[in-house]
Amino acid sequence: MSRKQLLIGLVALAVVALGVAGYFFFFADSSSGTLTADGGKFGIALTSSDRAQGSPKAPILMVEYAAPTCPVCAAFDMRIFPLLKQNYIDTGKVYYVFRVFPLQAADVAAEAIARCLPAENYFPFIDMLYHNQSKWDPDGYDIPDVRGALVQMSSVAGMNAQEANSCIDNTAEQAQAAKIGQDAQTKYGINSTPSFIINGQLRVGLSTWDDWQDYLNKMLAKK
Repeated sequence: MSRKQLLIGLVALAVVALGVAGYFFFFADSSSGTLTADGGKFGIALTSSDRAQGSPKAPILMVEYAAPTCPVCAAFDMRIFPLLKQNYIDTGKVYYVFRVFPLQAADVAAEAIARCLPAENYFPFIDMLYHNQSKWDPDGYDIPDVRGALVQMSSVAGMNAQEANSCIDNTAEQAQAAKIGQDAQTKYGINSTPSFIINGQLRVGLSTWDDWQDYLNKMLAKK
């Protein structure tokens, strides 16, 4: 999916109901959280604001640039990432960092809400958004009130409407999301999602799990 013009404002119309109660807590992951490494590895600057999983000492550093509204990113999250986590992240082979590359205003709003949650709840919330794109994502779905839909999604994570709206309107988070997208374009030439910087090498798009295993195993064999 190509990057579209980044919008800061969001539309505010009517609420879309969804039946995903309990999902957020079912998918909670205590291994996720903020980055503790000092960065600079493979020419990639990591910061304390990055959201990451795995061991910073892992031989492979994988940075994914993705958009919550991106259907291909959702496919990666649902089909490939669980296997990646089980076989490479949880086993200390891959240190995984997730960064939002905003394609539209809804991505900025979704990221702002996710950033308001406790760090350990960041990944479960992003995962829930991917699994439920039809409930809130204006990219390919008829969502009359994107903001209202995202506020409803945030309620599953235990956030009330006032809190969610305050998060969406956080100008510092809006600016940070835009900066991450701009840096991805300037530093790494990224213009689509999902894109991956793996030990300093750009890998674009979605492939099969067999392709991922072959790619990562070849990198590990060189260590």
